[in-house]
This record gives sequence, structure tokens and C-alpha cells, in this order.
Amino acid sequence: MKLRLASYNVHKCVGLDRRRKPGRIIDVINETGADIIALQEVDLRLGKRPAALPLSLVEDQTDYHVPDFAPDSPSLGWHGQAILLRHGIDVTEIRRILLPGLEPRGALMADLVRDGLPFRVVGVHLGLLRRYRLMQMAAIRAAISTRKAMPAAILGDFNEWSSRNGVAPFAEAFRVHAPGRSFPAARPIGRLDRIALSDGWHLKDAGVHVSALARVASDHLPVWADVTLSADG
Repeated sequence: MKLRLASYNVHKCVGLDRRRKPGRIIDVINETGADIIALQEVDLRLGKRPAALPLSLVEDQTDYHVPDFAPDSPSLGWHGQAILLRHGIDVTEIRRILLPGLEPRGALMADLVRDGLPFRVVGVHLGLLRRYRLMQMAAIRAAISTRKAMPAAILGDFNEWSSRNGVAPFAEAFRVHAPGRSFPAARPIGRLDRIALSDGWHLKDAGVHVSALARVASDHLPVWADVTLSADG
């Protein structure tokens, strides 16, 4: 089974021109060609956190469906995050993971199946301080360890500037890939957006999605990884 995994911090749909345009975020998401894409900053940090990226837009203009991690919220997701799945990828279970830190953070865990093969995807947006990022990664590892074992991928904005350090809690069980410079979008210098793969995944290619639209739609560029998954690992 071949999949394209991706992550995209959409910056509340506010572009580098300071205009909030959810429609062009949808266009960039479609440009990536991803089968699964983890999104960050999909809602507004006000009151009940209304959606910056409306579910109706996703349903009308993409081939994705969205697991409902927050059924009582107007947001597309939870703690500003969502996971979009290409139709044909089925959800068997979802779970929310509260993360430690000074500011409210959470991770999304989805157990999925496609073509009879089960796998797990975790969407993350880690904190700004490394001390808390390390605690958050440890909490995610602990949450994964309590579930049925299956190939897992962690997608998101790791907020880690170092290309060598800062991901130790993941490194024991995951290969952490920084596909390229993705922040800030106009002239990227930081590899903040990453994809971590457990055993069972085979990385074929990875990169940063760069287009004229992506360079202005958000302050991050999307990152992607082409992977395969087989029944025998």
C-alpha cells in the first residue's frame, strides 16, 4: 500500500499578506496530493474556538473526510488540530491525548485501515519550549504504548529548530524525518514540520510542497512523505 503523508500548519488561514482566506488553504491542501494530512492552527483561539477552516469547505472542495475529535465544538478539530483522510481510509478508533506544558496542548490519535492494513496516525503541534516538548513527546509515546501495536506515523509542527537534537523521546521507536525547510513560508530557514515513522513504514521520498500559492497562504509550507506499508512489515 502506498500513501502520501503530510503536515501543514495553516496559521488560522491567515496568509503572509495578512488576509484570512480559507479557500486558498484548501487549494494548497489539494495541491499536496496527500492521502492523509495533519493540520495545525485550524481554529481561532477565542471563546469556543470557532473554525478558521470550515468543515463545509473541506467537504465541498476536497476528497477528504475528517474524524470528529471534538463533537461539541464548532472547530474543525481539537486544540487547533485536525486530521484529513482521503476517502477510502477508514477510522477504527480515535483518541485525544492531553499534553503537559505551560500552554494548553493536545495530540490527535487515529487508528486507521486501508486495503485491510491497520495503521496509526498521530497529529501533533508541540510547544515552543524544548523542556515541554520533551515532556509532550514522552506523553505521546506513553499513550501509544498502551494501545494495540501497529505501524504508527507522527505528523506535525514539532517547533524544533535543531536538526540534531530535541527529539530523543521519539528517537527510540521512530525515525524522525525533517523533509526540508518549511518556515517561514516566503524564505524558509527552519525545519519545524516533521514526520516520524515507526517500524513497518518504508520511506520512499519526502519533501516540502512549494508553490506560489503555498508561499503566501500560511506562514508554514506543507511537508510530505511518500511511504509504503506491507502486511509483513
